[in-house]
Amino acid sequence: MIRATAADAQIRAFAVTGRNLTEEARQSHNTSPIATAALGRTMCGALMMADMLKGPEDLLTIRIDGDGPLGGIVVTADNKGGVKGYVRNPNVILPPNAQGHLNVGGAVGNGTLTVLRDLGLKDPYVGTIALRTGEIAEDLTYYYAVSEQIPSSVGLGVLMNKEDATVRQAGGFIVQLMPFAAEETISLLEKNLSDIPPVTAMLEEGMTPQDMLGRVLRGMDVTVTDRMPVRFSCECSSERCERGLVLLGAEELQSMIDDGKPVTMTCQFCGKQYTFPVEKLTELRDRALRGVTEA
Repeated sequence: MIRATAADAQIRAFAVTGRNLTEEARQSHNTSPIATAALGRTMCGALMMADMLKGPEDLLTIRIDGDGPLGGIVVTADNKGGVKGYVRNPNVILPPNAQGHLNVGGAVGNGTLTVLRDLGLKDPYVGTIALRTGEIAEDLTYYYAVSEQIPSSVGLGVLMNKEDATVRQAGGFIVQLMPFAAEETISLLEKNLSDIPPVTAMLEEGMTPQDMLGRVLRGMDVTVTDRMPVRFSCECSSERCERGLVLLGAEELQSMIDDGKPVTMTCQFCGKQYTFPVEKLTELRDRALRGVTEA
């Protein structure tokens, strides 16, 4: 992922390639091609949006709640290149849309897009808009215009291999006009955006993030200000699951123990499973009891 400025800092821009992280997410969640495309687009968008965060512990979450068969998308990214996410129904299959492409908009349906910025304050910043198309990029463009009043253009794309449904390409860009942008800069950007190929077509040509921004911002003297590796990253652990079980309380844990079967917890974000035998559940129940006594 890169960050850049152009036209004497009248424009700020971001671009990312995320094939490997999208493929890792596909394997973790066993997603269908449409679900993979929806999740990959959202993760690439979240990575670039999170790169705008300032604090080292700041987090950005995109939540899409639609009435389509996908059910919804949740993605969280930090400003160090880490992202994780899931879709509520990973097995969605739909016919192609009118253009012959994966029908992500049909899978998402109508609903809302919410962006949450956790900046370490008492409450996160929350912005919510109605979905325009469900195709993700158009909705994020609309989000910036309505919720943050920043003229922006967002391009996102995921291309699948037809023979084995693995991820062939994934990536995107965000371009934003600064308040002092001159009219000629705005006109040139609009002209460039009117005839650029889709993100996946640029990636298929072998374009890097810098190449993509060079195409989108042609004639505007692009300066790359930062580069960062990106990855599919989840902080789940057995210890975190244990803490969650203890918080259920001794009574609930005793009920699990009485069933006499191991309890398996699955991380929604990465699909990793953690299994706790009855002996471990007994230990956690005792921890919960000590917590009650100490309280």
